[in-house]
Amino acid sequence: MSDQASRLRNLVEERAEEEAKAREIGELYLDVGENTRVIAVTSGKGGVGKTSLAVNLAVGLQMAGQKVMLIDADIGMANVNLLMGSVTNRSLIDLLDNDIELEDVVENGVEGVKYISGVAAIEAALSLNRNEQKKLHKKLGRCSELANIIIIDTGAGLNRNVIEFILAAEEVLLITTPEPTALADAYAVIKAYTTYTERRNIKLVVNRIHDEEECEDVAEKINQTTKNFLGLSIDCLGYIYEDRVVLEAVHKQEPFIISNPKSSAARCVSELVKSLLSGERMGSVSRGWRGFLDRLFGW
Repeated sequence: MSDQASRLRNLVEERAEEEAKAREIGELYLDVGENTRVIAVTSGKGGVGKTSLAVNLAVGLQMAGQKVMLIDADIGMANVNLLMGSVTNRSLIDLLDNDIELEDVVENGVEGVKYISGVAAIEAALSLNRNEQKKLHKKLGRCSELANIIIIDTGAGLNRNVIEFILAAEEVLLITTPEPTALADAYAVIKAYTTYTERRNIKLVVNRIHDEEECEDVAEKINQTTKNFLGLSIDCLGYIYEDRVVLEAVHKQEPFIISNPKSSAARCVSELVKSLLSGERMGSVSRGWRGFLDRLFGW
């Protein structure tokens, strides 16, 4: 295990240039109601299922009786609206226009989830300065009038916009997969987060696992590294199984918790929803016949 932690640490050190980009970040707070939960969903790298989880969590929480708003803050690579199966006319970046108010950009999504689309344009991400960020934060403050849980789908990595949003949130869900590069990038996010805030409310969600032991192994690797080099432990909220229905749902442009609610991935999301609402550890999810076949053939 120590060798694994050392290899992880070596991968982390290779990301020194990305960490440097996150320096001199100011801490902004979303001006939302005291009874509104703000949960940022983030990842150290793209392609780990961050947006899919954010969308399905939002729908699952709404189905559990919550009033949910999902904000696509992945400025430059936005696709929440695609996973919601809809086309939007306005996006988060339109709030920079003095004549555009919050109601002008809020859309109604699956199961009544309200969402604000991001903007899929790299130039928008590059041109977002500090004053524009402040304007966004001010206008987004009224989201608490429409929801009691706000989920923010941030971009991946360590650019300034991502750090601003995760620092503004009271809770952070960090999504990773078991791959070593994903773990190294996840550690880099934890390090940046702890550098700029005293809060420690960041939890791990491990995506694309094949059994619970794999999740425990990933959580242990992350924790050994954070304990050794940052002096803190990171709680693991839970996991999502590798499941072909996730990709199928993306192609259908429909959340898999709706298109295939009995799938192992959907049941994992349902357990994550229960955990978020109860504060307790995620319950065990059986993979049934698929799990049997995976174990039988060693997958």
